[in-house]
Amino acid sequence: MSHPRLRLDGLLNHPLRLSIMAAVANTDRIEFMALAEDLDVTAPTLSKANAVLEGAGYLRIHKGYIGKRPRTWLSLTHDGRQSYEVHLQALREIANAL
Repeated sequence: MSHPRLRLDGLLNHPLRLSIMAAVANTDRIEFMALAEDLDVTAPTLSKANAVLEGAGYLRIHKGYIGKRPRTWLSLTHDGRQSYEVHLQALREIANAL
């Protein structure tokens, strides 16, 4: 049997990207600026991390309007949710190893 560390996703080893995935995994979608505030990061920093996750096919970015104000929402793709769950399970197994 292989060690659980071999199932860790390199993209999710970055603390901000893991935080984004965790926050978005707990909802159907989350508004960009609310997420930036929750994670205590600037919009440009969040945008860069989102671009990496979107490029990997983990994150879907939706743009729209509320009234005349532009808004951006984030949601996980099926692959993103699956990768996050595998990564999280591997972390649990590593943490619980005796």
